[in-house]
Amino acid sequence: MGIGTNYEPNEMFEKLSDRLEGVFKKLRGHGTLTEDNVRDAMREVRMALLEADVNFQVVKDFIAAVTRKAIGQEVLSSLSPGQQVIKVVHDELVELLGGAAEPLRLDGRQPVVIMLAGLQGSGKTTTAAKLARMLKAKGRKPMLVPADVYRPAAIDQLRILGEQVDVPVFASSVDDKPVDISRSAVAEAESSGLDTVIIDTAGRLHVDELLMTELREIGNTVPLSEVLFVADAMTGQDAVTVADKFNSDLEITGVVLTKMEGDARGGAALSIKKVTGKPIKFVGVGEGMEALEIFHPDRAASRILGMGDVLTLIEKAEAVVDEKKARRVARKIQKNAFTLEDFLDQIQQIKKMGSLEQIMDMLPGIGKLKQMKNAPKPDEKELIKTEAIIRSMTLAERRNHRIINAGRRKRIARGSGTTVTDVNRVLKSYTTMLKMMKKFRSKAIMRGRRRKLPKGLIR
Repeated sequence: MGIGTNYEPNEMFEKLSDRLEGVFKKLRGHGTLTEDNVRDAMREVRMALLEADVNFQVVKDFIAAVTRKAIGQEVLSSLSPGQQVIKVVHDELVELLGGAAEPLRLDGRQPVVIMLAGLQGSGKTTTAAKLARMLKAKGRKPMLVPADVYRPAAIDQLRILGEQVDVPVFASSVDDKPVDISRSAVAEAESSGLDTVIIDTAGRLHVDELLMTELREIGNTVPLSEVLFVADAMTGQDAVTVADKFNSDLEITGVVLTKMEGDARGGAALSIKKVTGKPIKFVGVGEGMEALEIFHPDRAASRILGMGDVLTLIEKAEAVVDEKKARRVARKIQKNAFTLEDFLDQIQQIKKMGSLEQIMDMLPGIGKLKQMKNAPKPDEKELIKTEAIIRSMTLAERRNHRIINAGRRKRIARGSGTTVTDVNRVLKSYTTMLKMMKKFRSKAIMRGRRRKLPKGLIR
Protein backbone atom coordinates (compact mmCIF):
# COMPACT_ATOMS: atom_id res chain seq x y z
CA MET A 1 0.00 0.00 0.00
CA GLY A 2 2.88 2.26 0.70
CA ILE A 3 3.54 5.44 -1.21
CA GLY A 4 7.14 6.46 -1.68
CA THR A 5 8.80 3.99 0.67
CA ASN A 6 12.51 4.33 1.45
CA TYR A 7 12.91 0.58 1.77
CA GLU A 8 13.56 -2.09 -0.79
CA PRO A 9 10.20 -3.75 -1.54
CA ASN A 10 11.23 -7.14 -0.15
CA GLU A 11 8.35 -9.37 0.77
CA MET A 12 8.35 -9.96 4.52
CA PHE A 13 9.75 -13.40 5.30
CA GLU A 14 11.01 -13.68 1.68
CA LYS A 15 14.32 -15.40 2.53
CA LEU A 16 12.61 -17.74 4.97
CA SER A 17 9.93 -18.52 2.40
CA ASP A 18 12.56 -19.38 -0.23
CA ARG A 19 14.38 -21.71 2.19
CA LEU A 20 11.21 -23.52 3.24
CA GLU A 21 10.09 -23.91 -0.38
CA GLY A 22 13.32 -25.83 -1.04
CA VAL A 23 12.78 -28.07 2.00
CA PHE A 24 9.20 -28.93 1.07
CA LYS A 25 10.10 -29.53 -2.57
CA LYS A 26 12.25 -32.44 -1.34
CA LEU A 27 9.42 -33.73 0.86
CA ARG A 28 6.95 -33.68 -2.01
CA GLY A 29 9.41 -35.69 -4.08
CA HIS A 30 9.06 -38.70 -1.77
CA GLY A 31 6.26 -41.11 -2.68
CA THR A 32 6.30 -42.30 0.92
CA LEU A 33 7.79 -40.68 4.01
CA THR A 34 9.68 -42.15 6.92
CA GLU A 35 10.53 -40.71 10.30
CA ASP A 36 14.07 -40.15 9.01
CA ASN A 37 12.77 -38.11 6.03
CA VAL A 38 10.70 -35.93 8.34
CA ARG A 39 13.50 -35.43 10.88
CA ASP A 40 15.93 -34.48 8.08
CA ALA A 41 13.42 -31.93 6.80
CA MET A 42 12.85 -30.54 10.30
CA ARG A 43 16.59 -30.02 10.76
CA GLU A 44 16.57 -27.84 7.64
CA VAL A 45 13.45 -25.98 8.82
CA ARG A 46 15.22 -25.38 12.15
CA MET A 47 18.21 -23.83 10.38
CA ALA A 48 15.92 -21.71 8.20
CA LEU A 49 14.11 -20.33 11.26
CA LEU A 50 17.34 -19.59 13.13
CA GLU A 51 18.71 -17.80 10.06
CA ALA A 52 15.50 -15.75 10.04
CA ASP A 53 16.47 -14.57 13.56
CA VAL A 54 13.67 -16.45 15.33
CA ASN A 55 14.17 -16.87 19.09
CA PHE A 56 16.12 -20.08 19.83
CA GLN A 57 13.63 -21.46 22.39
CA VAL A 58 10.73 -20.63 20.07
CA VAL A 59 12.42 -22.59 17.27
CA LYS A 60 13.10 -25.54 19.58
CA ASP A 61 9.47 -25.73 20.73
CA PHE A 62 8.14 -25.25 17.19
CA ILE A 63 10.28 -28.04 15.69
CA ALA A 64 9.35 -30.40 18.53
CA ALA A 65 5.61 -29.77 18.00
CA VAL A 66 5.80 -30.18 14.21
CA THR A 67 7.95 -33.34 14.42
CA ARG A 68 5.61 -34.95 16.95
CA LYS A 69 2.58 -34.39 14.70
CA ALA A 70 4.36 -35.05 11.39
CA ILE A 71 5.55 -38.54 12.34
CA GLY A 72 2.07 -39.54 13.45
CA GLN A 73 0.63 -42.61 11.73
CA GLU A 74 -2.14 -40.71 9.91
CA VAL A 75 0.42 -38.42 8.25
CA LEU A 76 3.02 -40.98 7.20
CA SER A 77 0.38 -43.42 5.91
CA SER A 78 -1.65 -40.79 4.03
CA LEU A 79 -1.85 -40.63 0.21
CA SER A 80 0.21 -37.42 0.11
CA PRO A 81 2.46 -37.42 3.20
CA GLY A 82 4.60 -34.52 1.91
CA GLN A 83 1.53 -32.29 1.65
CA GLN A 84 0.35 -33.44 5.07
CA VAL A 85 3.66 -32.40 6.66
CA ILE A 86 3.36 -28.98 4.99
CA LYS A 87 -0.14 -28.68 6.46
CA VAL A 88 1.21 -29.49 9.92
CA VAL A 89 3.91 -26.81 9.51
CA HIS A 90 1.29 -24.32 8.30
CA ASP A 91 -1.00 -24.98 11.26
CA GLU A 92 1.85 -24.65 13.74
CA LEU A 93 3.02 -21.41 12.09
CA VAL A 94 -0.49 -19.98 12.45
CA GLU A 95 -0.40 -20.80 16.18
CA LEU A 96 3.11 -19.38 16.53
CA LEU A 97 2.00 -16.12 14.90
CA GLY A 98 -0.98 -15.77 17.21
CA GLY A 99 -3.75 -18.06 15.96
CA ALA A 100 -6.20 -15.42 14.77
CA ALA A 101 -6.36 -11.68 14.14
CA GLU A 102 -6.91 -9.73 17.37
CA PRO A 103 -9.22 -6.71 16.98
CA LEU A 104 -8.83 -3.50 18.95
CA ARG A 105 -10.94 -3.16 22.08
CA LEU A 106 -13.33 -0.43 20.98
CA ASP A 107 -16.37 -1.30 23.11
CA GLY A 108 -17.24 -0.03 26.56
CA ARG A 109 -16.59 3.44 27.91
CA GLN A 110 -16.22 6.16 25.30
CA PRO A 111 -13.94 7.71 24.31
CA VAL A 112 -11.73 4.64 23.91
CA VAL A 113 -8.13 5.52 24.83
CA ILE A 114 -5.22 3.89 22.97
CA MET A 115 -1.64 4.56 24.08
CA LEU A 116 1.32 3.85 21.81
CA ALA A 117 4.61 3.04 23.52
CA GLY A 118 8.05 2.00 22.32
CA LEU A 119 11.64 3.05 21.85
CA GLN A 120 12.72 6.13 19.95
CA GLY A 121 12.74 5.63 16.19
CA SER A 122 10.32 2.71 16.18
CA GLY A 123 7.70 4.67 14.22
CA LYS A 124 5.18 5.52 16.97
CA THR A 125 4.21 8.96 15.64
CA THR A 126 3.62 7.78 12.08
CA THR A 127 1.79 4.70 13.36
CA ALA A 128 -0.51 6.92 15.47
CA ALA A 129 -1.57 8.84 12.35
CA LYS A 130 -1.97 5.66 10.27
CA LEU A 131 -4.15 4.12 12.99
CA ALA A 132 -6.26 7.27 13.20
CA ARG A 133 -6.79 7.18 9.45
CA MET A 134 -7.76 3.50 9.55
CA LEU A 135 -10.25 4.02 12.39
CA LYS A 136 -11.75 7.08 10.71
CA ALA A 137 -12.29 5.06 7.53
CA LYS A 138 -14.26 2.57 9.64
CA GLY A 139 -16.57 5.28 10.99
CA ARG A 140 -14.77 6.16 14.23
CA LYS A 141 -14.09 9.75 15.33
CA PRO A 142 -10.46 9.76 16.52
CA MET A 143 -8.26 12.45 18.10
CA LEU A 144 -4.47 12.38 18.01
CA VAL A 145 -2.59 13.41 21.16
CA PRO A 146 1.10 14.45 21.04
CA ALA A 147 2.48 13.54 24.49
CA ASP A 148 6.17 13.42 23.55
CA VAL A 149 7.24 16.71 25.17
CA TYR A 150 10.95 15.94 24.89
CA ARG A 151 11.06 16.33 21.13
CA PRO A 152 9.30 19.46 19.81
CA ALA A 153 9.61 17.95 16.34
CA ALA A 154 7.38 15.04 17.43
CA ILE A 155 4.54 17.43 18.33
CA ASP A 156 4.90 19.29 15.03
CA GLN A 157 5.13 16.01 13.10
CA LEU A 158 1.89 14.66 14.57
CA ARG A 159 0.14 17.96 13.90
CA ILE A 160 1.19 17.81 10.23
CA LEU A 161 0.18 14.14 9.92
CA GLY A 162 -3.15 14.89 11.59
CA GLU A 163 -3.88 17.49 8.90
CA GLN A 164 -2.84 14.97 6.27
CA VAL A 165 -5.34 12.34 7.47
CA ASP A 166 -7.95 14.98 8.44
CA VAL A 167 -8.03 14.03 12.13
CA PRO A 168 -8.04 16.61 14.97
CA VAL A 169 -4.83 16.90 17.01
CA PHE A 170 -4.90 17.98 20.65
CA ALA A 171 -3.01 21.22 21.28
CA SER A 172 -0.05 20.41 23.52
CA SER A 173 3.34 21.99 24.09
CA VAL A 174 6.75 21.02 25.45
CA ASP A 175 5.93 22.90 28.68
CA ASP A 176 3.09 20.49 29.53
CA LYS A 177 3.42 17.22 31.42
CA PRO A 178 2.44 14.06 29.47
CA VAL A 179 -0.01 13.03 32.22
CA ASP A 180 -1.74 16.44 32.14
CA ILE A 181 -1.85 16.36 28.31
CA SER A 182 -3.47 12.92 28.34
CA ARG A 183 -6.06 13.86 31.00
CA SER A 184 -7.03 17.11 29.21
CA ALA A 185 -7.15 15.40 25.80
CA VAL A 186 -9.57 12.71 27.01
CA ALA A 187 -11.81 15.40 28.58
CA GLU A 188 -11.79 17.44 25.37
CA ALA A 189 -12.57 14.38 23.24
CA GLU A 190 -15.50 13.54 25.50
CA SER A 191 -16.93 17.05 25.31
CA SER A 192 -16.40 17.18 21.53
CA GLY A 193 -18.19 13.90 20.85
CA LEU A 194 -15.05 12.09 19.71
CA ASP A 195 -14.96 8.36 20.45
CA THR A 196 -11.24 7.46 20.18
CA VAL A 197 -8.12 9.05 21.69
CA ILE A 198 -4.71 7.94 20.37
CA ILE A 199 -1.81 9.02 22.61
CA ASP A 200 1.66 9.23 21.06
CA THR A 201 4.14 8.92 23.92
CA ALA A 202 7.86 9.66 24.20
CA GLY A 203 10.49 7.08 23.41
CA ARG A 204 14.05 6.54 24.56
CA LEU A 205 17.10 4.98 22.95
CA HIS A 206 16.76 2.19 25.52
CA VAL A 207 14.35 1.16 28.29
CA ASP A 208 14.73 3.21 31.48
CA GLU A 209 12.72 3.69 34.68
CA LEU A 210 11.87 7.33 33.92
CA LEU A 211 10.10 6.28 30.71
CA MET A 212 8.22 3.43 32.38
CA THR A 213 7.16 5.63 35.32
CA GLU A 214 5.77 8.21 32.90
CA LEU A 215 3.81 5.59 30.96
CA ARG A 216 2.44 4.03 34.15
CA GLU A 217 1.31 7.47 35.37
CA ILE A 218 -0.63 8.00 32.14
CA GLY A 219 -2.22 4.57 32.59
CA ASN A 220 -3.21 5.41 36.17
CA THR A 221 -4.72 8.75 35.11
CA VAL A 222 -6.77 7.90 32.02
CA PRO A 223 -8.76 4.70 31.27
CA LEU A 224 -6.60 2.89 28.72
CA SER A 225 -8.37 0.36 26.50
CA GLU A 226 -5.19 -0.54 24.60
CA VAL A 227 -1.47 -0.20 25.23
CA LEU A 228 0.18 -0.97 21.90
CA PHE A 229 3.93 -1.57 21.82
CA VAL A 230 5.38 -0.26 18.55
CA ALA A 231 8.54 -2.06 17.39
CA ASP A 232 10.80 -1.83 14.37
CA ALA A 233 10.67 -5.28 12.73
CA MET A 234 14.12 -4.76 11.25
CA THR A 235 15.70 -4.94 14.73
CA GLY A 236 14.75 -8.63 15.00
CA GLN A 237 15.27 -10.22 18.40
CA ASP A 238 16.10 -6.84 19.97
CA ALA A 239 12.47 -5.88 19.31
CA VAL A 240 11.29 -9.07 21.04
CA THR A 241 13.51 -8.44 24.09
CA VAL A 242 12.29 -4.86 24.45
CA ALA A 243 8.66 -5.92 23.96
CA ASP A 244 9.05 -8.45 26.77
CA LYS A 245 10.49 -5.75 29.05
CA PHE A 246 7.67 -3.29 28.24
CA ASN A 247 5.11 -6.03 28.82
CA SER A 248 6.48 -7.01 32.24
CA ASP A 249 6.68 -3.37 33.37
CA LEU A 250 3.57 -2.01 31.68
CA GLU A 251 1.25 -4.89 30.65
CA ILE A 252 0.86 -4.17 26.95
CA THR A 253 -2.23 -5.40 25.08
CA GLY A 254 -0.73 -5.87 21.64
CA VAL A 255 2.14 -5.17 19.25
CA VAL A 256 2.53 -3.10 16.09
CA LEU A 257 5.48 -4.15 13.91
CA THR A 258 6.68 -1.37 11.63
CA LYS A 259 8.94 -1.46 8.55
CA MET A 260 7.77 -4.94 7.54
CA GLU A 261 8.28 -3.93 3.92
CA GLY A 262 11.99 -3.49 4.59
CA ASP A 263 14.69 -6.13 4.88
CA ALA A 264 13.06 -7.75 7.91
CA ARG A 265 13.90 -11.44 8.18
CA GLY A 266 10.71 -12.20 10.07
CA GLY A 267 12.27 -13.24 13.38
CA ALA A 268 10.42 -10.63 15.42
CA ALA A 269 7.02 -11.54 13.98
CA LEU A 270 7.60 -15.26 14.54
CA SER A 271 8.89 -14.85 18.11
CA ILE A 272 7.01 -11.99 19.74
CA LYS A 273 3.68 -13.70 20.51
CA LYS A 274 5.36 -16.77 22.02
CA VAL A 275 7.76 -14.71 24.15
CA THR A 276 5.38 -11.98 25.37
CA GLY A 277 2.03 -13.77 25.16
CA LYS A 278 0.66 -10.65 23.44
CA PRO A 279 -0.62 -10.62 19.83
CA ILE A 280 0.63 -8.67 16.85
CA LYS A 281 -2.36 -6.47 16.00
CA PHE A 282 -1.00 -4.42 13.11
CA VAL A 283 1.96 -4.30 10.73
CA GLY A 284 3.33 -1.23 8.99
CA VAL A 285 4.18 -1.95 5.36
CA GLY A 286 5.29 1.44 4.04
CA GLU A 287 5.51 5.15 4.78
CA GLY A 288 2.18 6.17 3.27
CA MET A 289 -0.66 6.90 5.69
CA GLU A 290 -2.63 3.98 4.28
CA ALA A 291 0.29 1.55 4.81
CA LEU A 292 -0.97 -0.09 7.99
CA GLU A 293 -2.54 -3.56 7.89
CA ILE A 294 -4.40 -5.71 10.39
CA PHE A 295 -2.18 -8.71 11.11
CA HIS A 296 -3.74 -12.05 10.15
CA PRO A 297 -1.63 -15.02 11.39
CA ASP A 298 -3.21 -17.48 8.93
CA ARG A 299 -2.49 -15.22 5.96
CA ALA A 300 1.08 -14.57 7.11
CA ALA A 301 1.66 -18.33 7.48
CA SER A 302 0.34 -18.91 3.95
CA ARG A 303 2.69 -16.28 2.56
CA ILE A 304 5.67 -17.77 4.41
CA LEU A 305 4.91 -21.14 2.79
CA GLY A 306 4.47 -19.62 -0.68
CA MET A 307 0.69 -20.12 -0.75
CA GLY A 308 -0.07 -16.46 -1.41
CA ASP A 309 -2.55 -14.21 0.36
CA VAL A 310 -5.56 -13.74 -1.89
CA LEU A 311 -7.82 -12.44 0.90
CA THR A 312 -5.52 -9.49 1.66
CA LEU A 313 -5.21 -8.80 -2.07
CA ILE A 314 -9.01 -8.67 -2.38
CA GLU A 315 -9.26 -6.37 0.66
CA LYS A 316 -6.65 -4.03 -0.80
CA ALA A 317 -8.55 -3.92 -4.09
CA GLU A 318 -11.86 -3.25 -2.35
CA ALA A 319 -10.27 -0.43 -0.33
CA VAL A 320 -9.00 1.48 -3.38
CA VAL A 321 -11.57 0.71 -6.07
CA ASP A 322 -14.21 3.37 -6.62
CA GLU A 323 -17.39 1.39 -7.42
CA LYS A 324 -18.88 4.17 -9.58
CA LYS A 325 -15.67 4.41 -11.58
CA ALA A 326 -15.50 0.62 -11.90
CA ARG A 327 -19.04 0.47 -13.31
CA ARG A 328 -18.28 3.33 -15.69
CA VAL A 329 -15.13 1.58 -16.94
CA ALA A 330 -17.09 -1.68 -17.39
CA ARG A 331 -19.66 0.14 -19.53
CA LYS A 332 -16.87 1.72 -21.59
CA ILE A 333 -15.28 -1.69 -22.20
CA GLN A 334 -18.65 -3.04 -23.35
CA LYS A 335 -19.01 -0.12 -25.77
CA ASN A 336 -15.40 -0.35 -27.00
CA ALA A 337 -14.75 3.13 -25.56
CA PHE A 338 -11.89 2.41 -23.11
CA THR A 339 -9.45 5.34 -23.53
CA LEU A 340 -5.90 6.10 -22.48
CA GLU A 341 -7.45 8.34 -19.82
CA ASP A 342 -9.18 5.24 -18.38
CA PHE A 343 -5.88 3.34 -18.69
CA LEU A 344 -4.15 6.04 -16.58
CA ASP A 345 -6.89 5.82 -13.96
CA GLN A 346 -6.40 2.03 -13.71
CA ILE A 347 -2.63 2.50 -13.21
CA GLN A 348 -3.31 4.92 -10.35
CA GLN A 349 -5.69 2.43 -8.71
CA ILE A 350 -3.04 -0.31 -8.93
CA LYS A 351 -0.42 1.98 -7.34
CA LYS A 352 -2.74 2.60 -4.38
CA MET A 353 -2.74 -1.15 -3.68
CA GLY A 354 1.03 -1.18 -3.18
CA SER A 355 4.15 -1.95 -5.14
CA LEU A 356 3.89 -4.48 -7.97
CA GLU A 357 6.14 -6.86 -6.02
CA GLN A 358 3.89 -6.63 -2.94
CA ILE A 359 0.85 -7.39 -5.09
CA MET A 360 2.55 -10.28 -6.89
CA ASP A 361 3.73 -11.81 -3.61
CA MET A 362 0.10 -12.28 -2.57
CA LEU A 363 -0.58 -14.55 -5.54
CA PRO A 364 -0.47 -18.32 -4.87
CA GLY A 365 2.52 -20.10 -6.38
CA ILE A 366 4.53 -16.93 -6.94
CA GLY A 367 7.42 -18.39 -4.91
CA LYS A 368 7.88 -21.17 -7.44
CA LEU A 369 7.76 -18.67 -10.31
CA LYS A 370 10.46 -16.54 -8.68
CA GLN A 371 12.79 -19.54 -8.49
CA MET A 372 12.54 -20.19 -12.23
CA LYS A 373 15.34 -19.02 -14.49
CA ASN A 374 14.52 -15.85 -16.44
CA ALA A 375 11.34 -15.42 -14.37
CA PRO A 376 9.64 -12.08 -15.13
CA LYS A 377 10.15 -9.46 -12.44
CA PRO A 378 7.75 -6.60 -11.76
CA ASP A 379 9.26 -3.30 -12.90
CA GLU A 380 7.96 -0.35 -10.90
CA LYS A 381 9.92 2.10 -13.08
CA GLU A 382 8.03 1.02 -16.18
CA LEU A 383 4.72 1.74 -14.47
CA ILE A 384 5.94 5.22 -13.48
CA LYS A 385 7.22 5.80 -17.01
CA THR A 386 3.88 4.75 -18.52
CA GLU A 387 2.04 7.15 -16.23
CA ALA A 388 4.38 10.03 -17.19
CA ILE A 389 3.87 9.33 -20.91
CA ILE A 390 0.06 9.36 -20.68
CA ARG A 391 0.14 12.52 -18.53
CA SER A 392 2.20 14.24 -21.24
CA MET A 393 -0.60 13.71 -23.77
CA THR A 394 -3.30 16.27 -24.43
CA LEU A 395 -6.87 15.45 -23.41
CA ALA A 396 -7.77 14.87 -27.05
CA GLU A 397 -4.87 12.41 -27.46
CA ARG A 398 -5.85 10.48 -24.34
CA ARG A 399 -9.40 10.16 -25.61
CA ASN A 400 -8.45 9.22 -29.18
CA HIS A 401 -5.07 7.50 -29.55
CA ARG A 402 -5.46 7.37 -33.34
CA ILE A 403 -4.55 11.06 -33.71
CA ILE A 404 -1.11 10.50 -32.14
CA ASN A 405 1.14 10.80 -35.22
CA ALA A 406 4.95 10.87 -35.41
CA GLY A 407 5.17 14.57 -34.49
CA ARG A 408 2.91 14.14 -31.48
CA ARG A 409 4.93 11.11 -30.33
CA LYS A 410 8.12 13.19 -30.33
CA ARG A 411 6.41 15.93 -28.29
CA ILE A 412 5.01 13.40 -25.77
CA ALA A 413 8.48 11.81 -25.39
CA ARG A 414 10.08 15.22 -24.72
CA GLY A 415 7.34 16.15 -22.23
CA SER A 416 7.65 12.90 -20.28
CA GLY A 417 11.45 12.69 -20.33
CA THR A 418 11.31 9.42 -22.28
CA THR A 419 11.99 8.27 -25.84
CA VAL A 420 9.74 7.79 -28.86
CA THR A 421 10.39 4.05 -28.46
CA ASP A 422 8.93 4.23 -24.95
CA VAL A 423 5.86 6.09 -26.25
CA ASN A 424 5.41 3.49 -29.00
CA ARG A 425 5.64 0.70 -26.41
CA VAL A 426 2.89 2.25 -24.26
CA LEU A 427 0.63 2.75 -27.27
CA LYS A 428 1.25 -0.83 -28.41
CA SER A 429 0.42 -2.17 -24.92
CA TYR A 430 -2.76 -0.13 -24.91
CA THR A 431 -3.90 -1.23 -28.38
CA THR A 432 -3.09 -4.87 -27.53
CA MET A 433 -5.27 -4.49 -24.46
CA LEU A 434 -8.09 -3.09 -26.61
CA LYS A 435 -7.85 -6.09 -28.96
CA MET A 436 -8.04 -8.50 -26.00
CA MET A 437 -11.06 -6.65 -24.61
CA LYS A 438 -12.75 -6.83 -28.02
CA LYS A 439 -12.02 -10.56 -28.25
CA PHE A 440 -13.46 -11.27 -24.78
CA ARG A 441 -16.48 -9.09 -25.54
CA SER A 442 -17.15 -10.98 -28.77
CA LYS A 443 -16.97 -14.32 -26.95
CA ALA A 444 -19.36 -13.06 -24.29
CA ILE A 445 -21.82 -11.91 -26.97
CA MET A 446 -21.63 -15.29 -28.74
CA ARG A 447 -22.26 -17.11 -25.47
CA GLY A 448 -25.28 -14.92 -24.89
CA ARG A 449 -26.67 -15.66 -28.37
CA ARG A 450 -26.09 -19.39 -27.94
CA ARG A 451 -28.07 -19.38 -24.71
CA LYS A 452 -31.03 -17.78 -26.58
CA LEU A 453 -31.04 -20.34 -29.41
CA PRO A 454 -33.71 -23.11 -29.26
CA LYS A 455 -32.59 -26.58 -28.20
CA GLY A 456 -31.26 -28.70 -31.03
CA LEU A 457 -29.67 -25.83 -32.98
CA ILE A 458 -26.35 -26.07 -31.14
CA ARG A 459 -24.21 -29.10 -31.85
